[in-house]
Amino acid sequence: MDLRQLTPDLAVSGQITPQDVPALAEAGFKVLINNRPDAEVGPDEDSAAMAKAAEAAGLTYHYLPFIPGQLTSELIDGFGSAAKGRGPHFAYCRSGNRCTVLWALTQAGKRPEAEILETATNAGYDLTSIKPMLASLAARKS
Repeated sequence: MDLRQLTPDLAVSGQITPQDVPALAEAGFKVLINNRPDAEVGPDEDSAAMAKAAEAAGLTYHYLPFIPGQLTSELIDGFGSAAKGRGPHFAYCRSGNRCTVLWALTQAGKRPEAEILETATNAGYDLTSIKPMLASLAARKS
């Protein structure tokens, strides 16, 4: 696993397997957020398999598939809700980028744009392409 810490309460990574989930629980994670659509993985790593692994490990599981090019306010809100409360939280997709985009968009208007982008960059994700969306969401929240 290529775990990248965005905040003290949220880490992201690329695809994991059901066999990785017990190690996440042992590391203290309480919530598993799957942003990888089932169409991108086989049956051994689909949402049903990952939900079963999360339940067996005692983690709360959220399936919020982020299909490239299909970013919705419901998906952003869903990620924001899933990443609140009892944590720490672990989110994954193909590379961790989509999870980071969702996190960044939930932070618009709560954190300065430069801080959001710097946090993503420090984790290895370039989110400059979503700057207009961050600014738009921040303006709506102010």
